[in-house]
Amino acid sequence: MTRSKIIPKKQPTVNELIEGILAGNQTLLARAITIIESTNKENRKKATEIVNACFDRPSQGIRIGITGVPGVGKSTFIEAFGKMMTKAGKKVAVLAVDPSSTLSKGSILGDKTRMTELVKDAKAFIRPSPSAESLGGVTRKTREAILLCEAAGYEIVLIETVGVGQSEIAVHGMVDFFLLLKLPGAGDELQGIKRGIVEMADAIVINKADGDNEKAARIAQMDFNKALHLYPPKENGWVPKVLSCSALHNKGLEAVWHLVEDYLQQGKSSGSFDSKRKQQRENWLFETLEDHLKRDFFQNKVVKKELKKLIPRVRENEIPAFSAAEQLLQLHQQESS
Repeated sequence: MTRSKIIPKKQPTVNELIEGILAGNQTLLARAITIIESTNKENRKKATEIVNACFDRPSQGIRIGITGVPGVGKSTFIEAFGKMMTKAGKKVAVLAVDPSSTLSKGSILGDKTRMTELVKDAKAFIRPSPSAESLGGVTRKTREAILLCEAAGYEIVLIETVGVGQSEIAVHGMVDFFLLLKLPGAGDELQGIKRGIVEMADAIVINKADGDNEKAARIAQMDFNKALHLYPPKENGWVPKVLSCSALHNKGLEAVWHLVEDYLQQGKSSGSFDSKRKQQRENWLFETLEDHLKRDFFQNKVVKKELKKLIPRVRENEIPAFSAAEQLLQLHQQESS
């Protein structure tokens, strides 16, 4: 019995990936994002070439961050909102960050199964990525993924974050509009919302405002409107609004989009939109530097060997963590010089 020979699939070249991205090819766009997320040394070189090729492409893309506690209906909202946008003729990219296990480093990557209608839409691109250990529930290479999606012609990039926590502010530094989804009939203490997240929100949307929840949603909307007046005004002069919607029943979504448009119009006329984009680029620089320095440090063979020796000593309280860190940093400096 002869076994059929398995012929490995030919990997596209960097030039083929770049051409595919610029032509809007979703398969090659997905492959390119996989490369930029990779920690493999060879892939890092390819990633640099791809990002540089897409960097100066003109883009009118709008970046919207969407956050809220698990169960608030982020995926349902994004699917309904995305479908509304594609029906209006716009191309929509969704970068949905899935929670990774801190033990196995695995992730569910279930957003494509939750957004069953949007995933079939030719004008939509959904990319689930594991959050791993990234700050704020945003995958390590989200900024680069945004750049690639915009180069591929996606006019609206929606970034769904893992949930709400103190470090969720990371997404705020890479989007133009920050949307916070809330549940009707539950106070802040029940929704796990930090004051800082509410302060950063450009809009609060009470989701699931349907059926028996409609009255509770109206009350929540009024309460949050009152609460927002207690916060200091935003530097760009924007006054955050509170809306309600039912993503499940496609109610109130147009009002959300009109609000985003009002925000963008005000920002572009005042110059704050451009200022925010400049700040995003600065943040990108520092985050990339931190990422490279951290990777360099932990991939250094001598440091890795010494780290293995020091961990048990720190655990057994034989040496302060501060002293162990100093030793490792000095060792890394010697190796790098």
